[in-house]
Amino acid sequence: MTLSRRALLKLAGAAAGGFASGADFARAAVPPVTRFASRRPPPSKRLFTSAAVERTLALTVATIGDPELAWLFGNCYPNTLDTTVQLDTLDGRPDTFIVTGDIDAMWLRDSAAQVWPYLPLAREDKALRRLYRGLIHRQARCIAIDPYANAFLPDPRSRAALSWALHDDTDMRPGVAERKWEIDSLCWPIRLAHGYWQASGDTEPFDDDWRAAMHRVLATFRVQQRKDGRGPYRFQRMSENAAENPPLSGYGNPARPVGLIHSMFRPSDDACLYPLSVPSNFFAVTSLRQLAAMSEAIHHDRSFAADCRALADEVEKALHRYALMAGDAGGDVWAYEVDGFGNQLFMDDANAPSLSSLAYLGACPRDDARYRRTRALAWSARNPYFFDGRAAQGIGGPHQGLRMIWPMSITMRALTSDRDAEIAQCLHWLKTTHAGTGFMHEAFDQDDPAKYTRSWFAWANSLFGELIVTLAAQQPHLLTA
Repeated sequence: MTLSRRALLKLAGAAAGGFASGADFARAAVPPVTRFASRRPPPSKRLFTSAAVERTLALTVATIGDPELAWLFGNCYPNTLDTTVQLDTLDGRPDTFIVTGDIDAMWLRDSAAQVWPYLPLAREDKALRRLYRGLIHRQARCIAIDPYANAFLPDPRSRAALSWALHDDTDMRPGVAERKWEIDSLCWPIRLAHGYWQASGDTEPFDDDWRAAMHRVLATFRVQQRKDGRGPYRFQRMSENAAENPPLSGYGNPARPVGLIHSMFRPSDDACLYPLSVPSNFFAVTSLRQLAAMSEAIHHDRSFAADCRALADEVEKALHRYALMAGDAGGDVWAYEVDGFGNQLFMDDANAPSLSSLAYLGACPRDDARYRRTRALAWSARNPYFFDGRAAQGIGGPHQGLRMIWPMSITMRALTSDRDAEIAQCLHWLKTTHAGTGFMHEAFDQDDPAKYTRSWFAWANSLFGELIVTLAAQQPHLLTA
């Protein structure tokens, strides 16, 4: 959900040093929050500053009646800009590298999601436009290096992959931090590019290199329909964790070539059970249609646009044929993963794309009846990764294991709701589970929020910031109470 600049203008009125390691499971020493001192770095230590973001932050804080919620928003909303942005030039063009937080690498997914909430401000802020241009250039370069990789290094010539990926059995290339093939890794850069183009009207980043990268996206999706064999991608990792290692020599479980795109990993970076990921294929449909619109309007390339739409139509048709399953209370719902042979898995994961996030990503209207049934089922005991504890309700996933609720799932529930009571409940859970840190975490224990993972996880902070700005513009009464 992206707010228009007009909606933002209608608003009425640190990441402190010493972040804990994201790889460690922490039991927080809960700091006092009575005075709500800012946890942002001092201005001289902030990596990037946007006057428009600072103005929006101040205007939004002024609309929030709860001091703790206002403090939490003030820490989280600018966190990506404060702590994760690295500006440079590369080959004479703007370059923006954005780390996830406590991991010094750039995920295509996370980097696009982290800066998504600032898009409505790009037209009025030259510094933001420079940031987006650099990121779009960098993402295109990453896709050119390897469309099957999910994460990349600051130096595109470096071979210093992430420590846990150094011995992966796959075709590791210079500049790649990790090489897990996930459909959404190629969708998020399209979503960002399309969102930036719509918000700013700027076409400068969409040069020949970007066009070549987009052609590679389409070609990769076609190959991974696996109509003519398994394709070139395989991945194996020496790990005791089964979620790190797709079966069958790294090609994944078998799936029938029915037109859907195969994905070896979920957006959580966990291996798929069935390699036809339903939310990821829905995301591809949406992204391909956005890419087609850009190709026609900016490059006047009707042939490529037609190819994008043809694949989107084929995947959408296959989803309606193979990805529906019976719901528990009548009416069909979307499966989470299928294999085209008739086997289906129902669950949901906190990471987007997920079944819960389909409306947020533009794959369907928020009031679509089938989506509403699917979302309700995902937020129930029917989903093995739905957790209901003393601290909160939420969705997690295999990545951090049972009992671990991801704040992102609660934020996504609020962003896809039209019920005041539901949104208010989500705000309460988010406000009461940050363990005094003033930031969103990757995951926390359903009964004890002081047990959490990743105190510096910028995507979760950005998503929470997006929620509050959205509510301030559209449902301010939920913040003023």
